[in-house]
Amino acid sequence: MSVTRVAYRYAQALLDLSTEQNVVDKVNADMVQLSGVCKESKDFANLLNSPIVESKKKSDIFAALFESKMEKMSLDFLNLIVKNSREDILPQIADGFVSLYKKKNNILDVTVISATTLDKATKDQIVNKIKASFNGTIELIEKVDPSLIGGFIVRIDDKQIDASIASQLSNLKNILLN
Repeated sequence: MSVTRVAYRYAQALLDLSTEQNVVDKVNADMVQLSGVCKESKDFANLLNSPIVESKKKSDIFAALFESKMEKMSLDFLNLIVKNSREDILPQIADGFVSLYKKKNNILDVTVISATTLDKATKDQIVNKIKASFNGTIELIEKVDPSLIGGFIVRIDDKQIDASIASQLSNLKNILLN
């Protein structure tokens, strides 16, 4: 999901304000939670995009859902978004905030896709190889795709290292056919 310019501005403003008030880690946790809810709940996504539900009702729903679980600043921010009729871009704002937070704190997302679940030693080996060229914190995201047959694929930002058996077989097939 791409982050629009407007969503980026809201996310940047929230990051600046939460940093200024020393609640940036709590607000980040809130935005991660909000992003998860937006992705997992189709009903919540429909609520955000519904022109029929009034702003006051949406604010009441946000309060009922998140009041005991979120930082006051995050709730105030949600109310501001609703007041400005921007709730339809709330998922992008949350994703944008998390992305800005990670960039600010030098956190790198690394996705590892393997045919089976990797053991701890293999994961540690992958993380150590990446740490050799990256100075910061690495968050490992694991996915399992049996169609790889064996091996793994590592994705870092827009780079990909494909060490899967399926890829090697495909390359071999292309060589033999040409």
